[in-house]
Amino acid sequence: MELTRNQVEAQLASIQDRYLGQDLITAKMLKELKVSGDQVTLKLVQGYPAGAYKDELQAEVIASLKQIGASFVSLQFDTVINAHAVQKTVKRHDGIKNIIAVASGKGGVGKSTTAVNLALALLADGAKVGILDADIYGPSQPRMLGISGQPVSDDGRSLQPMQNHGLKAMSIGFLIEEDTPMIWRGPMVTQALEQLLNDTQWGDLDYLVVDLPPGTGDIQLTLSQKIPVSGAIIVTTPQDIALLDARKGLKMFEKVEVPILGVVENMSMHVCSNCGHVEHIFGSGGGESMAEQYQVAYLGGLPLDIQIREQADSGHPTVVADPHGKIAGLYHEIARKATARLARQSKDYSAKFPTIKIQNV
Repeated sequence: MELTRNQVEAQLASIQDRYLGQDLITAKMLKELKVSGDQVTLKLVQGYPAGAYKDELQAEVIASLKQIGASFVSLQFDTVINAHAVQKTVKRHDGIKNIIAVASGKGGVGKSTTAVNLALALLADGAKVGILDADIYGPSQPRMLGISGQPVSDDGRSLQPMQNHGLKAMSIGFLIEEDTPMIWRGPMVTQALEQLLNDTQWGDLDYLVVDLPPGTGDIQLTLSQKIPVSGAIIVTTPQDIALLDARKGLKMFEKVEVPILGVVENMSMHVCSNCGHVEHIFGSGGGESMAEQYQVAYLGGLPLDIQIREQADSGHPTVVADPHGKIAGLYHEIARKATARLARQSKDYSAKFPTIKIQNV
């Protein structure tokens, strides 16, 4: 049976990428296509780390093309993560394609636990990832990642990031004793954070996840204006008081022109470990209604589960402690949804253009 290019493209247009929410043609994933009789050779490129879903989608494409008469399908399926645009007033960091800020309007909603598990999920899905603990007053990433000791400097000017579970990390917590309070004013905090970002030898990263301090005060606003952020994730819990503050965080990013990748509702429900009864201790549906109100994506909900806390406290967050478990699966879903939304945003083409310098001679 002779196949035409139009037939193949029409079939590809009937296949949806689950996380992009677009078909393969609309998403511009098709990069090469050759049709010879009933044999099809094609190349698809996905713009976000999809992990096991990439294999699932590849199998779906091959099966779908065979349904319309292809006797042989040669499919090259690549992942290419691009750098995406940041605030107009901030220069993108060399070597770091995308900075994703994880923020909350208030403390105690599980933002840091969410941030580290999302970073580890992206890493497990095949991306090059780092995490910057921007909570100068209450750094928690050293404990959550099970990292002790201090970073080394090879040149006396910059620091090598600390690592565990394959994740590159930097935190003020590596430079001070764990029980030492940071009694600093705002300008010192923002300067320290800029140094942690700029003076760390991150190497090449697809994503740097920044665990921001809670709140929406002067420090958070200054940080969001000085750090080149490609997108932000807002973490909240379902109760009204947390949602009030989460809305403020969302509006803050809107004001500084940082795209909101979506809302994560932490502690959505509690499942009794004895009887399996589900109880919405902090209410239900708050994160979804907030996302709907502000027309942003609802990335998913996470349960109030003792294992999440125990695993983070032990230095083995859920995604590495129980990689095939249900909760780790939820973190993977949220990470893929967020980075797929980022992949749909405009790319940063600044590196494509030459720098023009005018000199008097």
